[in-house]
Amino acid sequence: MINNRFLIIPLFAALTQLSCQNEKKEPPKNEITGKQTIHKEASQPQESNLTHSNKKNTKDIIVLSKKHHVNSISCDLDGDHVPDTVNLVQNTENKKYGLEILFGNKKVEYLGMGKDVLGQGFDDLDWVGIFEKAPKGEIYWNNVNEEGEIIGEEAVPESDKIKLPNDGIFIHQEEACGGGVIYWKNGKPEWIQQE
Repeated sequence: MINNRFLIIPLFAALTQLSCQNEKKEPPKNEITGKQTIHKEASQPQESNLTHSNKKNTKDIIVLSKKHHVNSISCDLDGDHVPDTVNLVQNTENKKYGLEILFGNKKVEYLGMGKDVLGQGFDDLDWVGIFEKAPKGEIYWNNVNEEGEIIGEEAVPESDKIKLPNDGIFIHQEEACGGGVIYWKNGKPEWIQQE
């Protein structure tokens, strides 16, 4: 006759091992904040700055604007001599407008649609009436001073003038003040105020 003690010990050890293998491990907690920290490997692509409430495909919630007469332009924003496409689009979840930038190398960037546009204090581009390419080599400057007054070229120091290194995106209100040029500098979008 087999002693039950010899069956119970291996059975208990096997169940304990299986239980430990099935446990989900939670990320470690930050000692200061007490919040869990999740580390991404540097080689992983970063998530787009576009966020939405559920896990719908971006193509399902981002549509080409029907409100804007011109809603797509072609240019070379990153200077790689491969055409990039910039679309004026709308997020169908929050109804806000923005830019979808489809780089020739298949990278995609989004500006607006509920996210602040380059620190300019707006997150919706519904106001855009003029949407066109700002050609490489054109010279621009922030033409509004700290007091909010429009300044002419003669009042701008040469060091503050920007010669576009590549094509940019010119957006402006139609028949009104307000707009700017978005261009890429060192791999990131920058803003030049144009009243």
